[in-house]
This record gives sequence, C-alpha cells and structure tokens, in this order.
Amino acid sequence: MSNKFQVNEMLKKVLVMLGVLTLAACTARQAADRQAASQPMPVRPELKTSADWDRNQIVGQTIYVPIYSHIYIRDKSRTLNLTATLSIRNTDARNPIRLTSARYYGTHGVLVREYLNEPLILAPMASTDFVVAEDDTSGGSGANFIVEWGAGVEVTEPVVEAVMISTASQQGISFVSTGRVIKVFTPETPDK
Repeated sequence: MSNKFQVNEMLKKVLVMLGVLTLAACTARQAADRQAASQPMPVRPELKTSADWDRNQIVGQTIYVPIYSHIYIRDKSRTLNLTATLSIRNTDARNPIRLTSARYYGTHGVLVREYLNEPLILAPMASTDFVVAEDDTSGGSGANFIVEWGAGVEVTEPVVEAVMISTASQQGISFVSTGRVIKVFTPETPDK
C-alpha cells in the first residue's frame, strides 16, 4: 500500500512539474511573440533590396496613415490598447515599387521608430507589413506612419492602410485606417 501511495505522490509531482513547465514555455513564447510583433517583418523571398535600383525615379508619393495604439473607453481615464498592422500593397501587376521609408510618429509628432533601414523593393502584386504590438503604447492615440515610395516607370498607386485590432474575453474591436497622399513626387518636384 505504501508503494502505491508513493507512486501516486510521485505521479502528482511529475504532473505538477509538467504543468509548470508548460505554462513557463507559453509565457516565454508570448513574450517572444510580443517582441517580434514590434519589429519589421523579415524580407520574404519575393521582396528584395537592391543597391543598383534605378535611381531615375519618375513617380512616387508620401502617404500619411493614422495609427491608434490605444483608444479611450467612456472617458480619458480608461484606454484599450490595440495592435496596429501597417499594410503596403503593390497593386501594379507588371512593375515593382521601391519603399524608401516607413516612419512611425507619436501623438506629439516625435519620431518613435523607422521601420526600414534601407529601401525595400516590392515586387509586382507583392505586399509587406509592419506591426506595432498591443503593449507598445509609445505612439499614443494620435500616432501615424509616414510611408514614402517611388518607381522608375509609371505604376498604379499602392494601397497603404492600417488595421487596428484588440480582443479581450469574448469581445473584440477592429477597424481600418486608410492612408492619405500628402505629397506627390514628379520629376519637376523632387521628393525632398
């Protein structure tokens, strides 16, 4: 009887240890996921940077995209944090575009982060995205992205928009914010 009791006690301890290890692994994975979410997406094979990109840009735009890292609930004393995904989609079926900047600014107009360290070539019909994690409230409720792109030939304009989302318990909220062109590049008017 005492051997059976010892085996049962040992089995209980093993199960508790497995449960603790499982919870620790999940927590570590969630922390890694949150950290990765605030970083730019890795360049996929169909996306590539190129030092020898055609420098003779003939079209391009600067686009403003409103971002909400949190919104207010009832009054300004309660907030709901949001995950924001900036999506940039090349709509041209034949030609690549060149992304030169994806700058994230906070409510007070201060640069929080530059998501592109070097220009990114977006292949025809390709897209890329950048994520501001739910727990990253550095931008505030009035944050924004400034996206700059260009091309060496006439192309269709890219779609640039942001999706904000949050879920808690059995409730969720999501909405889209559309980019607005604030500057158009033409060969006669340099972009900078």
